[in-house]
Parts: sequence; structure tokens; C-alpha cells
Amino acid sequence: MKVLIVIPARYPSTRYPGKPLVGLRGATGESRSLIQRTWEAGMAVKSADRVVVATDDDRVREAAEAFGAEVVLTSDKARNGTERCSEALAVLGGGYDIIVNLQGDAPLTPPWFIEELVTQLEGHPTAEVATPVLRCDGRALKDFLSDRKEGRVGGTTAVFSRDRRALYFSKEVIPYTSEEYGDDDPTPVFHHVGVYAYKPSALASYPLLKMGPLEQLEGLEQLRFLEHEHPMLCVQVEARGHKFWELNNPGDVARIEAMLLAMGIE
Repeated sequence: MKVLIVIPARYPSTRYPGKPLVGLRGATGESRSLIQRTWEAGMAVKSADRVVVATDDDRVREAAEAFGAEVVLTSDKARNGTERCSEALAVLGGGYDIIVNLQGDAPLTPPWFIEELVTQLEGHPTAEVATPVLRCDGRALKDFLSDRKEGRVGGTTAVFSRDRRALYFSKEVIPYTSEEYGDDDPTPVFHHVGVYAYKPSALASYPLLKMGPLEQLEGLEQLRFLEHEHPMLCVQVEARGHKFWELNNPGDVARIEAMLLAMGIE
């Protein structure tokens, strides 16, 4: 089985222009760009045969090539990371059994999240796409609720059926719960980790699917699969003490840098 990891990186951003090149200081005080830290996360995945950065921007290309990444140039027509991954696969000529979309704003993704994702998708008889979910503890849930209360769009939450088939994803905190949780208590809310694994046919078909109202409202690319009834598997992963957050807003820089420091990541 051949596994390709694609890191889609788009320089313009409504919420955070130039985000791929934003510096993040690690535990030693060294600053490395968001795209470099995400690429390093992809390179740590043992099951990956190839890791590429996919972009349409020369600034991102030059920065990525400077730290040693392989870059695939895509057009500026891609509306989201999945479309960019589909285009990158076509540019590379296919030949992969599973393609992983490691979104460029997820530098804290540990390798076992992706390795478990690939294993589960490979062995599933019907799923065409798989994505990891991480059970929130009370501290993470408070962060989600705080972001929403202050008008920030933070991470995404996921709900799924007993057989782990995805039911919905939202930038709101779902499901609603009125319970109070201690910082280390498990909660019924699952953080959707911004990684996808696709079988080639599903990825190739994605740009041909019409964008539906839910994708447009939420701004979440994975909802296109659900709106067209393509089965998506939610794979529950374990943090193993590793902290996780995505860089969605400028305020997330300090949060991620604090996590890098706490985990001793250079």
C-alpha cells in the first residue's frame, strides 16, 4: 500500500492572510513557520511514502523549498484543501492507495493520528474517507466555549453514529451539554482533527460534486461528502498526553507556542 501525504497551503485567507508563513516559537525559542512545522509533522509519519506541499503561491513555494520540502504547484482555482489535494494527485499522476490531507494549519498533529487513520480506512469495507476525532477533556471544551462566546471561530466538533459513521461537523460546539466538567474529565464533545484520508476514487470525484448549503454555511469542506452521501469514517484517536490545537486565528499563535513549550518541542 502506497500512502501520499499532501499539505495544502493557501497564502490568502479571510481570517488570517499569510498564515502558512507565520512563525511559531518552540521550546528553545527558535521560530519556524507554520508550514514547516506542519511538514515536519507529516515527515514523522512512518507509513507515508511521500510528503508534498501543494500551493499556488510563490511565497509559500519558496519558503517550503528552502527548508527541503517537495512542492507541487497547483492552480488558484481550488476552493479548499480537498480540491487542492485532488489537483495535486492528478499532477503527480496517481499511483497511491491512500492520500492524506494534512491541512497546513495543524502543526501539532502527532504521527499516530495519521497512522491510525490510514490503518482504519484501509481495512474498512465501505468508507471512502476517514478523519480523526479526539474526545475533549473539560479544559479543551472550555477553550471551545470561550472562543465561541468571544466571537472567534475556533476548532470544529464532530458527531457520529455508533458504527463511527460521520453524521455532522460544525464550528459550533456540538452536541450541547449543560454539565460541568473538571479540566481532566472526559466530555461527550469530540474535536475534529483537521486531517483526512481518502481512497483515490473519492478524492478524484470531490471537485465534481456540487457544493451544498451546509458546506457553504459552515465553511467546512468535509460536509460536501456528507451532503452527497459518501460514507465518512470517524476514527477516534488518543492524545497520549500530546496537546493538540489548530491555528485558525492570530490568537492561536500564543496558544500553540505554549503547547510547544509544554511538550518540549523545539
